[in-house]
Amino acid sequence: MRYFLHFAYQGFNFRGWQQQPGEVRTVQGVMEGILQRILKHEISLVGCGRTDAQVHASQYFAHFDTPEELRPDFKFILNKNLPPTISIFDVIPVHPRAHARYDATDRQYDYLLHTRKQAFLGELSALYLQDAPNIARMQTAAAQLLKFEDFQAYCLTPDRHNTTICHLRQVRIFANPDRTRIRLQFAANRYLRGMIRILVHRLLEVGWGQITEEEFLRPLREHDPPRPLRSAYPEGLYLSSVTYPYIEKPPRVQLNFEE
Repeated sequence: MRYFLHFAYQGFNFRGWQQQPGEVRTVQGVMEGILQRILKHEISLVGCGRTDAQVHASQYFAHFDTPEELRPDFKFILNKNLPPTISIFDVIPVHPRAHARYDATDRQYDYLLHTRKQAFLGELSALYLQDAPNIARMQTAAAQLLKFEDFQAYCLTPDRHNTTICHLRQVRIFANPDRTRIRLQFAANRYLRGMIRILVHRLLEVGWGQITEEEFLRPLREHDPPRPLRSAYPEGLYLSSVTYPYIEKPPRVQLNFEE
């Protein structure tokens, strides 16, 4: 039997999704350990994608195999045993060849940031104690990204990818009226390592007038990364939506941060 888990996690106190050697706390490692304790056999949990240390997922899917059908209260038991920063929404029986990573056709990321210090946002949003950026300028620059497919210049490790071609479907930027809480949203079929956080950092530089729109786009045109290649803070990034041709599960967590 193969099952998909539909869940969310607050990633601030994890070293990312993927299991790592040594005493490193990852989402995959914690979940595999608890699943093995409940099901009494070895579990390999395959996720829909990697997230870096301190990055969140407001919607995430992973699959695992088990020899017997799960009991009806399995979701309740799993949620009782998982830490409060991981919440299971659905346990979905799927075809034996269904794959959480390779079958995903679209992924959406949201990046949340605030420019006024707030005590309860430290682990859920990135704090930039600077003047509010020019949102219109950022939106104009972001719209130009849809004209490009090769994002090699905005990748931390382009040589590790078989291709650096990504099909961005949408880039949107929202802000509350005083521009102290901002959300950047990206939708594409795939992403390169570090790509979203690098793009966010560069768009903020456009918004603060530190670089022009032309300077933002030139690395993409010339396939030459800016130096140094800087990234936005990890705690603002969320994997927020994953799409499959055979699963219709809308995100349970809504990131209406600009309101």
